[in-house]
Amino acid sequence: MALHDDRKEYIKGSLDDRWLNADPMVQFAAWLEEYRATGVEDSTAFALSTVSSEGHPDARIVLLKELRGREMVFYTNYASKKGRDLAHDPSAHALFFWPSLERQIRIGGRVRRIPASESDAYFASRPLGSQWGAAASDQSQPIASRSEMEQRLAEVQRANPDGVVRPEHWGGFALAVDRIEFWQGRASRLHDRIQFHLSAAETWTAQRLQP
Repeated sequence: MALHDDRKEYIKGSLDDRWLNADPMVQFAAWLEEYRATGVEDSTAFALSTVSSEGHPDARIVLLKELRGREMVFYTNYASKKGRDLAHDPSAHALFFWPSLERQIRIGGRVRRIPASESDAYFASRPLGSQWGAAASDQSQPIASRSEMEQRLAEVQRANPDGVVRPEHWGGFALAVDRIEFWQGRASRLHDRIQFHLSAAETWTAQRLQP
């Protein structure tokens, strides 16, 4: 069977024009809770896209850990590839794809580092294994072998059997949303798309887009 023969009809939902008067962050939170309620694994996962200092786009999957108004919080190694990209250019894009609900959400904005005290509190709440891993890994840097990585982890475990103080290079980012597009699959590929932009006056404007 050829790849171009993979097809389906989208019939699970719709976005009517009343959405044009909605608060998009309230709608996002409602959609997220609906998706989490399906029991799917990694329901908070999204593709985070950044641009390097050389102008090269890049994307990877991260986990949404908190919603604060129109800010979306995630955590990472600040010295990682994505951390370095965001230090160079704080513009970022988040893509959520929820195939079981036939939905997609595209989000753009700029990031800021959250206060160190907030990163400390979240890091302390992580499982011990996750703390050890964060302390042992120079994320995105080359290493000679898997065994060398495991040796570094063992050294961190021996030195910190009861937990690790948050490394300074690890912490949270908050993505301040200034544009968001909701996509709902519809039959005959006449999908619903409603896009929101935040104005200079901090109010949302919305418009329906053709599929």
